[in-house]
Amino acid sequence: MSESQPCLALDFFTRRFTFIDPQDWLERLGGGDVIDLLGNAVRPDTTLQPGERLYYFRAVEHEPEVPFQEKIIWQDEHLLVADKPHFLPVIPSGKYVRETLLVRLKNKLQLHALSPIHRIDRDTAGLVLFSVNPASRNAYQALFRQRQVFKIYHAVAPWNPELVWPLERNTRIGPGGHFMQQQELPGTPNASTRIAVLQVRGQHALYELCPTTGQRHQLRVHMAALGLPLCNDGIYPNLLPEGDYDFSRPLQLLAKTLSFTDPISGKLHRFESERSL
Repeated sequence: MSESQPCLALDFFTRRFTFIDPQDWLERLGGGDVIDLLGNAVRPDTTLQPGERLYYFRAVEHEPEVPFQEKIIWQDEHLLVADKPHFLPVIPSGKYVRETLLVRLKNKLQLHALSPIHRIDRDTAGLVLFSVNPASRNAYQALFRQRQVFKIYHAVAPWNPELVWPLERNTRIGPGGHFMQQQELPGTPNASTRIAVLQVRGQHALYELCPTTGQRHQLRVHMAALGLPLCNDGIYPNLLPEGDYDFSRPLQLLAKTLSFTDPISGKLHRFESERSL
């Protein structure tokens, strides 16, 4: 916000966006559609400070419905762990706002301070951790920054018995030929994934993928580079037209397990998705 003095939220939005009816802003602020940097709902009478960053969950006309449901598998005063279905984005972006995991959970639980600690792709199913309490949020975010969270993914892809299993892929990943894609590049490795075979299924196999880094699309890029693109991948190796989604053919990638030592309680957590590929 660019105001030079503190002001009430309703006053700020009605002055800044004069083309929107003030009653609409009253309803949006009252409904928790605007949040601050910590994920707290900004109400009509909230005092805003100069330079404060706000996020608005805008209304999207004709927002597509995602016909699959998330499941909460853990919740305490600090954490919430959700089991996300395929096709559901974690946070609002593009044409999705209400049909996102974050907004669904906020509306269902009335937890206005809820904020994701990490993210997985819209196409990927499985576990996502959320912070419930802004006061302890940084402690859990630090686990990911310091790579203290052990992650296991399951994936289905073509089977190649000629490769020596298990294997480790260590390469450099950076922007690809399209803004939606990443690719392996020459240079110092910045992405590492351990890959093992869990089960051979004819011409395909169920793989266990354990990333020790968190580059964008890392698992999809590493598997495609091995000549084993994930089944039903609409980005690798070939990019399908935007919006060309078939709900009967989800990407065969699942965030199966997350384990870490709780920075608050010292307890060892191990969460496992109830979904399977």
